[in-house]
Amino acid sequence: MRKTLIALSVGAALATPILASADEPALSANVSIASEYIYRGIAQSGGKPAVQGGFDYAFSNGAYVGTWGSNISWLSDTGAATSASMEWDIYGGYKGSISKDVGYDVGILTYNYPRRTLTPGFLDPNTIEIYGALSYKWLTAKYSATTGSLFGWPKSSDPTAKTTGSGYLDLTGTFDIGNGLSLAAHVGHQTVSGRSSASYTDYKLGVSKDIAKFGTLGLALTGTDAKDSCASAEDYCFGGYNAGKSRAIVTFSKSF
Repeated sequence: MRKTLIALSVGAALATPILASADEPALSANVSIASEYIYRGIAQSGGKPAVQGGFDYAFSNGAYVGTWGSNISWLSDTGAATSASMEWDIYGGYKGSISKDVGYDVGILTYNYPRRTLTPGFLDPNTIEIYGALSYKWLTAKYSATTGSLFGWPKSSDPTAKTTGSGYLDLTGTFDIGNGLSLAAHVGHQTVSGRSSASYTDYKLGVSKDIAKFGTLGLALTGTDAKDSCASAEDYCFGGYNAGKSRAIVTFSKSF
């Protein structure tokens, strides 16, 4: 499950293509280790560490393509699949500037779960989102909308009906505070169409430190207001694990 904030919240940042424009085509790569994979405030690896990485290619005209992957456990934790240990994202888009301080980014992102064996009665978790973002200096606002069911969620009224049209609004600010230190603050809201019990708001506050040529070390506090009480078996109770609870995440990342 979305590059500049990789050290603060690896899932959310890596799955959000924000590539710097360049005068010439450029290939880049990234790799990271996280104490847990958190995406939009929700645990994807069941409290276990995650190894993640990807490649990006930025064209000189502002277009870009990329791919990214991570280990996951949420599909098997929820019982939606008997085998599904990887997420593989593929995306592409175009970004540019409207003025000196205002930029934009539009594109499409696909979340794929290869070699999955779905449990009968569950919808396919593969998801496609179309996104658009506007940035002003240090602040970015982004909206992503699904073209099919969101990560296999069905509507509350019909377990076979897809939650098409679900959307995520993301507001993120990043601040360079000097000496290799960066601060990031984020708030987002996920709406799941036809399933209000799965809609929620998430937040994140983190700091990262660029360690010379070695990489970037990050620490972030993340949480949600998602209904995840395992005592009540709510939507974000993944196999007995409260997937939307508040927690601290430590990451180490390296770009090439």
